[in-house]
Amino acid sequence: MTSTVRPPVAPGPLPPGRVEVTCFGHRALTAVVRGHTLVTDQPLEAGGDDVGPSPVELFVASLATCVAHYARGFLERHDVDVERLGVTAEFAMAEDRPARVASVRLRVTVPPGLDEAGLAALGAVVDHCTVHHTLRQSPAVTWEFA
Repeated sequence: MTSTVRPPVAPGPLPPGRVEVTCFGHRALTAVVRGHTLVTDQPLEAGGDDVGPSPVELFVASLATCVAHYARGFLERHDVDVERLGVTAEFAMAEDRPARVASVRLRVTVPPGLDEAGLAALGAVVDHCTVHHTLRQSPAVTWEFA
């Protein structure tokens, strides 16, 4: 089933370090990041229109793409073709409360060209991606009503 729900047009670029979120559709949200508009939604079975990944899926995708970014940089610095680089993320939700991601398993598909020492070095690099560091050292999160 294809949805006809369309996200609103972004109001324009935002300064770095700022994200603005608005609602549309049944459960969908847009997040404007600099000049980019991201869409999140809930699956049909959760009352959404499924016009984008859920916020939790986007969260896991952020970790996977950060790992891929760091891996790509490493491979490029070592003249290894990145064409076959890939990262697959599988995650599970906690069964108890509060609702949260309980585990994430990342599988990095590495192009040929790295020996054991190169793989160990790559592992050290991807283990230090920014999103992973943020999960290890949680940021202070505050909120207020406007």
